[in-house]
Amino acid sequence: MNKFIFTIILSLAVFLCMNFMQEGEITLESETCSVTEVTKAEKKRYEIPVWKKQQNEIRLEQYGYTVSYNTKLCIPNWVAWELNSEKLVERESRNNKFLPNPKLPKHQAVTTDEYKGSGWDRGHMCPAGDNKYHWRAMDESFYMTNICPQNNNLNRGDWKELEEDCRRWATKEPVYIACGPILYNKPKYGFIGRKFMIRVPDAFFKVVLTGLNSGKPRAIGFIYKNESGNNKRDKYVNSVDDVERITSLDFFANLPDEIENKIEASYKLSEWR
Repeated sequence: MNKFIFTIILSLAVFLCMNFMQEGEITLESETCSVTEVTKAEKKRYEIPVWKKQQNEIRLEQYGYTVSYNTKLCIPNWVAWELNSEKLVERESRNNKFLPNPKLPKHQAVTTDEYKGSGWDRGHMCPAGDNKYHWRAMDESFYMTNICPQNNNLNRGDWKELEEDCRRWATKEPVYIACGPILYNKPKYGFIGRKFMIRVPDAFFKVVLTGLNSGKPRAIGFIYKNESGNNKRDKYVNSVDDVERITSLDFFANLPDEIENKIEASYKLSEWR
């Protein structure tokens, strides 16, 4: 009789224990699912554009940015990155060491020698000034896959001022940036290089998105001709839709359509001053 009672008690204890474990597993699985969903949402790459028509490219993930590199023209199609207050901490100094990208085979890796005597600056797309937070980010900002032939006055003047504006905007909340060359069907400046045929861009674009954290998203576009000038921001400003029509790129495609369509159709320069 005692054995029978003991067996019942033991079976009941096992049942309760198994039931408790199952309930615990369900709760844990539910929490894991929730965390996974949040993680996926946090990892959305708002800055990465999407091609509307296919182009020659090798996609390279660098420490501080992503680049779509055109192996035929030997310049980036576009470069994109997120800039935030954490990345504005200045731990590294500008090193000025322009290097071939080690991720490319030697026959595709442009060196800095290709620019010597060309009359064009080695113009950063993702600027060194955005990459002072880490030595590797700084080093990789000088990879030649992040570089375009750029008018020296533009590179050190109005283009640089826009880069400084982006850093100022990033002190308030994250900004998502994509930029790159604009190429006319009939090249105005042709090519430079010795071993490589490097296309000289006719102009440059930059698009910027911010306001997601504050719930007030806004976006703006800029187009700069590859020439000298000292102009106010008004001369270069465009809607993101305008830049998309010229570049065949779809920017900020990870935004909900209703938000993307609204903020890309127009801009208010006063919101960015």
